[in-house]
Amino acid sequence: MRVLFLSPVGTLGGAERVLLTAVAGLRRAEPEWPVGVLALADGPLLEQVRALGATAEAVPLPTILARLGDSQLRRGGKLALAARGLLAGPAAAGYVTRLRAAVRRAAPDVVHSNGIKTHLLSRLVVPARVPVVWHLHDFYALRPVAAGLLRRACGRVRAGVAISNAVAADAAKALPGMPVTTVPNAVNLGRFAPGPGDALDALAALAPAPPETIRVGLVATYARWKGHLTLLDAVATLARGEPGLPVRWYVVGGPVYATGAQFTEAELRAAASARGVGDRVGFVPFRPNPAGVYNALDVVVHASTLPEPFGLTVAEAMACGRAVVVSAAGGAAELFADGHDAVGVAPGDAAGLATAVSRLVRDRKLREQLGAAARRTAVDRFSDAAYGVSLAAVYKCVVR
Repeated sequence: MRVLFLSPVGTLGGAERVLLTAVAGLRRAEPEWPVGVLALADGPLLEQVRALGATAEAVPLPTILARLGDSQLRRGGKLALAARGLLAGPAAAGYVTRLRAAVRRAAPDVVHSNGIKTHLLSRLVVPARVPVVWHLHDFYALRPVAAGLLRRACGRVRAGVAISNAVAADAAKALPGMPVTTVPNAVNLGRFAPGPGDALDALAALAPAPPETIRVGLVATYARWKGHLTLLDAVATLARGEPGLPVRWYVVGGPVYATGAQFTEAELRAAASARGVGDRVGFVPFRPNPAGVYNALDVVVHASTLPEPFGLTVAEAMACGRAVVVSAAGGAAELFADGHDAVGVAPGDAAGLATAVSRLVRDRKLREQLGAAARRTAVDRFSDAAYGVSLAAVYKCVVR
């Protein structure tokens, strides 16, 4: 069976790390199956796909199309988005023709789309005889424009692969009638494992931290809902209430995706300075392979202010044996048992986050207990060993 993945981007965010895990899993589970990735932009994703023994090609999406989406709706309303859509019309027509030709050259037996833009395009560019599978990474009920378009485009989709039970439940409402199977995200337990950490202070251009400093960090894209401001509010809370706490904070990531719904580093630095904690937070650029970042941190913070579809950073940090504080909503709440292998806080609760971090900073034994239990949970629940087998079973059901 020839499998073709469609990726909206060529960068390496969470959904793309899932895609790489899928490619690697399929290569192990079904080594005779040709696997390829067709991306709407070039970037490091394609290089890593090729390193796994799969083919990779980019058909770059015009900028005017890449920036269409719900974030533009929030800024300008439906009329503004419609106007931008009309302006993008000629570019869209030409692009669909080019992408359709690339899909036909790949001659797939099944097409697996990995994001909203490729979900929508799959109806236009995949031959009618070829089954389509959508990987469901999002809560579509929170994205009204996308949800409406997806309902119109999903008629030929043979299966949806939901990354959590929470996403599957949302899809049942937002995309009624689509057959959905939950296949939780997996983690490469060889790569994400306890080990040496990156030199975060050097990466953040900071002087070395004093001995016994506890390192606490948020690892995420700069999407505005990932909780960066909640983290900075927690930093400020502890700076006022416990100024002598031996902690250094890190924000690790960057504006990975081509969307307006992201912070810039300058905005986050300004937010830290406005809270009086600019000297307490180091900013580390986006790291395409973040295992070394997790291993350099004593406490990993997940602070999303909206329900997280899955929370890959939580699973990865747990696999590295870290103590993790989790914004416990959506799919992320399915990943851990509070107080056993991670600590949960309410989304957006800066005071609760500060309290949880303070406790972990002060209690080395608790950090170690949580980290050891987290690694065991990752081995039991997030192993990539069976991931390719699960996806292959979905493909075999839809290709008849």
